[in-house]
Amino acid sequence: MNDLTIVIPAYNEEAALASFLPELLAFCREHRCRLIIVNDGSRDNTKAILERYADEACFTPIHHKVNCGYGGAVKTGINAVRTKYLITIDADGQHRLADVVNLYHAIIEQDADLVIGRRAGDRESLYRKVGKLIIHGIARLLMQVTVVDLNSGIKIYRTDLAQKYIALCPDNMPFSDIITLVFINQRHLVSEYPVTVLPRTTGKSTISTKTAFDTVMEILHIMTFFNPMRIFLPIALLFLLFSAIWGLPIILRGEGVSVGTLFLFVTGLLFFSLGLIAEQLVLIRKSVSIVDRRPDRNP
Repeated sequence: MNDLTIVIPAYNEEAALASFLPELLAFCREHRCRLIIVNDGSRDNTKAILERYADEACFTPIHHKVNCGYGGAVKTGINAVRTKYLITIDADGQHRLADVVNLYHAIIEQDADLVIGRRAGDRESLYRKVGKLIIHGIARLLMQVTVVDLNSGIKIYRTDLAQKYIALCPDNMPFSDIITLVFINQRHLVSEYPVTVLPRTTGKSTISTKTAFDTVMEILHIMTFFNPMRIFLPIALLFLLFSAIWGLPIILRGEGVSVGTLFLFVTGLLFFSLGLIAEQLVLIRKSVSIVDRRPDRNP
């Protein structure tokens, strides 16, 4: 496993890291993989604990001076990776190291680009389960989602693709969902592999209702960025349909075209036009991206 790097974002996780880090370093030495932990501006003793092991050859601690968010910390870790594959796990010790091995073998055997650890037996509250169902439902309305556990914290990536796409992802908690949707939207092979999540022994989860709202907004942003007509066309057709329903009876009675009918009709055309403009911008962006990647382009 010398072509694998484990990336862990950590924020105020001194209690968990004190017991989890020695085990993790022993695992890395045994399997000859690398470890990067990004201390995301923690206010406790997380930095001191990481520096205690900074001399380990397989370990690279990185420290943010201020808190940049879950996604920001993961991005820093991903950018520092120099191996073919990378896997992200949480710092709270909930992910089994045996599943790191399982996901590593899965991405190689499947020749996949991203393999998500699908959590089994995860004891979540009804509140969080409903939130995940809503987020997954919205994502499926906007694109063909081929996986179930969008926001699992344990994922293994091809490093080159992860480094290519992280600029499109947010710095906050929805990073996990959005990076998966970007891979799917770009037609990369994304699969799942069952993993077991252990109970959290210390600390407290930071996922909240705001996280769910932020995730939905980021999904809409990504779809507007990649496939804007999936959003603008249904809205345009809806306004045009309401325009017909509102205006046809009035027109058939010989009373002309009402103001409400014109408003709905023009609004529908406006959304359709915005969709066309957005589509053209996407095509231009893709064309520029292709030209920029040509090896014989002029400096």
